[in-house]
Formats: sequence, C-alpha cells, structure tokens
Amino acid sequence: MAFRLPSHMPRRICAGKSSSFGLSQLNSRARGLATVVPPVTQDATGSKGPTAMVFMNMGGPQTTDQVGDFLSRLFSDGDLIPLGRLQSYIGPLLSKRRTPKIQKQYSDIGGGSPIRKWSEYQNEEMCKILDKISPETAPHKPYVAFRYANPLTEHMYQQLLDDGFGKGRGGRAVAFTQYPQYSCSTTGSSLNELWKWRHRLESKHSGGEGAINWSVIDRWPVHHGLVEAFAQHIEAKLAEYPEERRKDVVLLFSAHSLPMSVVNRGDPYPAEVAATVYAVMQRLRFSNPYRLCWQSQVGPSAWLGPQTSDTVENFIKKGQKDLVLIPIAFTSDHIETLYELDLEVIGESGHSDTVKRAESLNGSPVFIEALADIAKNHLASGESCSPQMGLRCPACTSERCAVTKEFFSGKKAQSYPGDKVLAQ
Repeated sequence: MAFRLPSHMPRRICAGKSSSFGLSQLNSRARGLATVVPPVTQDATGSKGPTAMVFMNMGGPQTTDQVGDFLSRLFSDGDLIPLGRLQSYIGPLLSKRRTPKIQKQYSDIGGGSPIRKWSEYQNEEMCKILDKISPETAPHKPYVAFRYANPLTEHMYQQLLDDGFGKGRGGRAVAFTQYPQYSCSTTGSSLNELWKWRHRLESKHSGGEGAINWSVIDRWPVHHGLVEAFAQHIEAKLAEYPEERRKDVVLLFSAHSLPMSVVNRGDPYPAEVAATVYAVMQRLRFSNPYRLCWQSQVGPSAWLGPQTSDTVENFIKKGQKDLVLIPIAFTSDHIETLYELDLEVIGESGHSDTVKRAESLNGSPVFIEALADIAKNHLASGESCSPQMGLRCPACTSERCAVTKEFFSGKKAQSYPGDKVLAQ
C-alpha cells in the first residue's frame, strides 16, 4: 500500500539478488502494455477463455516530468487522502507545492518509478503459468490499471474494449489487486474507479448482457506463496549478519500507514497487515524478535503508528542496531522502499552497515507462482469476490462505496447510477 507522495525507480533493481530480470529487459517494456493483446476470440485451449487479468495498483511516474500529474490525481482522491469538502481546492494546492520536492526524490532513485515495469513483468509471467495450470480459462491476457499514473484505469478499460471485450461481446475479466491487504483507501479506491469507468464506457450494457463479466481478487494477506516469498527474502537478509548475532536481529515489518479517521471508520487494513506479519513469523518459527510499524504519514492529522523512522531511531538509542526492515504491504519496489526506507530511514540512521532492508518481491519466482495459484483458485471458484468484499466499514457513509461493493459482490442488478454518484 502506498500514498507517501511518491517517487518510484530502481536503485536496487539492477543489484537485487532476488531476480535475474535485467534492467535492459525492463526498459524494453516501458511503453505500452506488457504484451500486444490480439482481439478476443475463442481459443481452442480453453472453453471459458479468453480471460483478461487486470493488475490494480497505485502506479507511479516514470519520469520526473510526470510527477505533477501524478500528485494531482493522488491528492484529488478522497478515498486515499481524505480532505473533506475542500478536497478539490486543497488537493491541487498541495500537489503543486510538493511537486519540486517529490521530483527531487524521484531523481535520487533513478528518475522514475519501476512499479509499472514490475507490474507488467509479474502479470505477464503469471499469465504464462496460468495458461498451463488453468487451460480451461486460457488464454490469459495481462493488463495493468493504475490509479494515479499511466496506464490509468480508463486507458486500460478502453484497451479492453479495443481488444474485443465488452460492448455486446461479453468476455471475462478479473480485477486482481496488488495490495495483498485490503483497504478502502487503496483497493477500494481502485475498484471505485473501475466501477466508474465500467458504467461510463459500457452504460448501454449496464444491465449486464454483452458487458464485460467482472470478478475481483480483493485480498490475499496470508496466502502461503506470499508468506513463503517474504520469508525467503528475510532469511537471505538475516544470513548477512554474523551467526552469533543473527538470532537477535530485530525484524521490523513496515507498512504504509492510514489516517486514524480511516482506521476508526472500521477499515480492515491494519488487521490484515498484522495477519500477514504473524503468518510470516510462523513460517520463520518465530526465530527473531519483531515489531510492526507504519510509514509514509502525511500532514498534521493523527495517523496509525508507531512510525517506522521513529522506531528505528528509538531502537538504535536503546543499543539495538541490528535491524531488518521488511516492506510487508508492497509487491515491488517504489518510492516508499527505494527512497523512504533506503535513503531516509536507513541512510540517515548512521548505521547502514547494521540496519538493512529485505529485498522487495519484484521478480521472485515464488511470488509469481503465488499470484498464479491465487488466480487459478479464484477462476475455478466461480465466486465474484471474497465474502469480506461485500461488507462495508461500520462507519462508512460513502454512496459510491456502497454501489461499488454491490456491483462487484453481485448482490444487486446494476442499473446506471447517474453522474452524481460517478463524480464522487
């Protein structure tokens, strides 16, 4: 999860030991979707295909010139950064003021975000596996839908239509969140945006006949493959410490924080992040002491804590200098790992030789196989989403959230909701 007012580009992407996927290969995918997707036709390898696999995530600017637009979209999203009735006024002011600072941060980590390259690579590789393990739903076609950067959700949806899905032709698509732990401010926001563009671009088929048939993978915080991938990266980092100190290294699981106003509304994210942490520690047989902390707080309002930076600083003051940071809510590198954790938290700690970070999941084969397993099980289940998806937060008052959940959970026939709700 992330809304740090980012900047994402690999410093570790070349040096990371967890993937042999080279930077030159990644750059070759910098334009367009991961693959050129042919028009939809019934493929002989599957009786239920083709299937569009849509990875949803925050996204990030690929160049410093794109930072302004990225921040403008980010601060305009009340699901992510709630600013109340003045959102449309305060958001642009904040984004304009912060753009130079965030541009500098992106420059410091290589000039842009690697999140699109990793998302396209992960999805493409997952689809290759899916074609083999789920032939009945093949071919599986990879798409990426970012909330605040290209390819935006509306661009992805238009691409689906251009490729032969929807508009009277039907076809199946799976919205696969790349936030393992659900939050209304991340996955919820992406689904709200997807629902909006579904109605805008397929309103003539809003009754369902001939429109794209959507289902959602909305959370997967304790999937065994995700847990295994995290555990392997932690073990690899612990192996860098002398054996006599290894068992005393403190593991600091770091996730993007949430405003307490969102937490108190009943958002499930903190509990699901904690579930991931506990599952990873179970896999590690609780080999080391550990804590969960939270990063990327923005503004003066109260946020979920303790802050990651404060946690590192306080442990060092107490004499605990062997620390491993684990970005537990992220599926690839971006500004929160490459700048905030690597350059700020670790770089400014004064102990970069003993304060380390576990590699991000990126191109981990174990992680990509986990994605394929999650997708296969979802496709075989026939379910539209998880049982949790249809449950609103206890204090939620958003009409848009209500109709989005009704749509994706299949609880209600979907008529066109009108521009007022779509514009929320």
